[in-house]
Amino acid sequence: MRHLSRRARKRPARELRSENMGRVSDAKERLMEAVLELIWTGSYGSTTIDLICEKAAVKKGSFYYFFDSKCELAAAALDADWERRRPELDALFSPTIPGLERLRKFCEFGYKKQLGLKEKYGSVLGCPLYALGSEICTQEHKLQAKVQQILAQHKKYVESAIRDAQAENSIRVSDPAEKARTIQAYYEGLLTQARIQNDMEILKEAPRGIFSILGVKETELTPA
Repeated sequence: MRHLSRRARKRPARELRSENMGRVSDAKERLMEAVLELIWTGSYGSTTIDLICEKAAVKKGSFYYFFDSKCELAAAALDADWERRRPELDALFSPTIPGLERLRKFCEFGYKKQLGLKEKYGSVLGCPLYALGSEICTQEHKLQAKVQQILAQHKKYVESAIRDAQAENSIRVSDPAEKARTIQAYYEGLLTQARIQNDMEILKEAPRGIFSILGVKETELTPA
């Protein structure tokens, strides 16, 4: 049987509150958290609506109250997660910090985050955007566009650090935007390798590799 439209499916809040044992107020947020964790620790394809609802402790009827599909939920979850992470990136890439130091701090932050995730889940998880994007790019075009949008915003942080490092005479590059794309691809490649090999040591290469791309000599690097 085909699902009814969301408008037809909506019920009074009191019914949803009863169905979710008084926790309807945060059901949407729990669904978004659940789908991200399940996709990141597993895959988009293996993550079913039933699994999402079980993880979030939300009834299936409430899932369809908020979202029409798994794709719509995943896109909303990516948006919400990006908004939560932006303050961290704003601090790491603050204009008050020298450009090259911003890049180093970002690598250190990424390493610590991946280490914490490995301790929690037992595996290096890598980048959720690349893991998801590479899986669904030929299937879920709406979700693919959302991944591309967030990655483009992320690249702007790296590009701003490169431009400021150039203004500080720390580096000389002809095209900061191109270098930012190269660095993003390199760093995401390291994250993917670390996930495949389940090896945190791979991520320790990130600062030196990024500075090499920018033409910073090893003898010019200060200790981390």
